[in-house]
Amino acid sequence: MDPTVGTPERERPIEQHRRPEGVDDATVAAVGKLSEALEKVEDARGHLYAFHRLCGSADLTLGDAVEELRAAGHGELADLLRRELIGRNIIEGRWSFQVVEEYDDTYWSVFRNLEARVRDELLAGRRHIFEAEMKEDRRSHGVRHHESVPDDGGPQGS
Repeated sequence: MDPTVGTPERERPIEQHRRPEGVDDATVAAVGKLSEALEKVEDARGHLYAFHRLCGSADLTLGDAVEELRAAGHGELADLLRRELIGRNIIEGRWSFQVVEEYDDTYWSVFRNLEARVRDELLAGRRHIFEAEMKEDRRSHGVRHHESVPDDGGPQGS
């Protein structure tokens, strides 16, 4: 089996992953760093959604525990838990869905929009230029499984 790739069109990134004409290294690096920061914000958002789901699940499980305590003859404690914990705000005036909505509205969406604006103005809207160039630098050119683009019938380098 030949370990090389004989198709030149798979040896060059697609246009969306190539640096626009006239863009310098410092700009690519700075926009790459901004995109990296956005990726961390996206991770934080994912953790926030996991927190939201866990809070909701905990409240439902708590409801089951209260009913089981009541059935086991511990009505007074069940009433205490029902009154003090079931449906309680996780922070002042808010359930977890409200925290998620505020994060999305006041931080995440603003961050995404500004990151896109910077890419639009400096890199013709192209994403992951820094990473695409890193891939080209690190991969073994001409070797199978190191191609620049997949052979899936999608857009190829031009």
